[in-house]
Amino acid sequence: MTNSPLHDLVRKRRMIRNFTEEPVAWDVIERIVDAGRRGPSAGFSQGMAFVAITNADTRGRIAAIAGEEWYVRQGHEPFMSRAPVHIVITTSEALYHQRYNEPDKKAGGQEEIGWPIPYWHTDAGAAMMLVLLAAVDEGLGTAFVGVRDPAELQQELGIPADHLPIGVVFIGHPAPDKRSGSLQRGRRPLETVLHRERW
Repeated sequence: MTNSPLHDLVRKRRMIRNFTEEPVAWDVIERIVDAGRRGPSAGFSQGMAFVAITNADTRGRIAAIAGEEWYVRQGHEPFMSRAPVHIVITTSEALYHQRYNEPDKKAGGQEEIGWPIPYWHTDAGAAMMLVLLAAVDEGLGTAFVGVRDPAELQQELGIPADHLPIGVVFIGHPAPDKRSGSLQRGRRPLETVLHRERW
């Protein structure tokens, strides 16, 4: 990798499992989410929406939904409830169907595409990575955790039924943490994942 600002940022990003209680300014949160909404989306459907939570009581309930207790039992700090910012990323499949039924996507009377890949999930992942990188660029730490039952997040936060939460990004000022045991596996070498011309 070169030493460009982007590559430096990518190298710095890792999942942080402890945060200080220092708050994050709202304008910083807005910049982070603004970066997330600039990700690619099929047909420019823009099906992502974000819920930013800073209220301590709500953060505690989200941490419970996201399984913080399990992490604490593994020897981690209660990093979810401690993180001063939670950003729940949602995606709306309905907006993609709506977009692909608009006239410019149905030229010649063709039917809506068959969606061999659910691009609303692909695009949500792209948005999530941009949120993570934007937060690191602001000098903050991040972690992303999925949830076993997205409906719990929908109910807790009043998220409409047609917006599926893909998980929670935890953001804050990093504190010393216990690293994941998974890191012992190391990153797969480039030559094992990059195939030139053919597999």
